[in-house]
Amino acid sequence: MLLNADNKVFVGQRIDTRTEAWQMPQGGIDLGEKPREAALRELGEEIGTNKASFLAETGEWLKYELPDHLIPQIWGGQYRGQEQKWFCMRFDGTDTDINLETKEPEFRAWQWLEPEKLPDLIVPFKRELYRRVLEEFKGYY
Repeated sequence: MLLNADNKVFVGQRIDTRTEAWQMPQGGIDLGEKPREAALRELGEEIGTNKASFLAETGEWLKYELPDHLIPQIWGGQYRGQEQKWFCMRFDGTDTDINLETKEPEFRAWQWLEPEKLPDLIVPFKRELYRRVLEEFKGYY
């Protein structure tokens, strides 16, 4: 969860979906990598900058599951969902530091959004996860 100076959160629209859903940056952890290192690396890979300071992390790993009808369509049908460690970070750059034209672009558009609007804009199966992230980080926005 990347917050700007106005306590709005960064969200992007994925390139690989036709829905209008918005999401926060996220990604996997490489072998031997610590979760915090992965969070900064993923920011750089997804939004072209890792200018951020850590504020907090979730107390536990949070999980979501895909709806049954999506399992064959996502990740080659190998996984039912994800388990994630979330971090709250303060963006230390300027909007001009954000560049979606990365080596392997993931987002087609981005915006800063009031955190409380997040659950309404994410795909339905991730809404409860986003509510839990917001609850854990509510003292930072």
